[in-house]
Amino acid sequence: MSEHTVAVTDQSFEADVLKADGFVLVDFWAEWCGPCRMIAPALDEIGRDYKGRVTVAKVDIDSNPETPTTFGVRSIPTMILFRDGKPVAQQMGALPKSQLKAWLDSHIG
Repeated sequence: MSEHTVAVTDQSFEADVLKADGFVLVDFWAEWCGPCRMIAPALDEIGRDYKGRVTVAKVDIDSNPETPTTFGVRSIPTMILFRDGKPVAQQMGALPKSQLKAWLDSHIG
């Protein structure tokens, strides 16, 4: 985690994501997942670049098994973009930062 990303737990998910105003990009990841570690710096930069427009949140699926199950996360990394508490887009797999930003831009306008 860094100053540009927020660690979210099963217990805090409702308050941090479902009751949040605006866009929250949730990254479902695990420590043992190589592709998850590979995209972590890009997500951190997106958190910085989109500050005030998109909150980047990270859910460690090993410590927080309920939330990924609720949203049907079957592989990681999976990113789900929420707007005002509702999922609006989902992206699976590790993408380069440029593709992540293009995907995000296509949904946030």
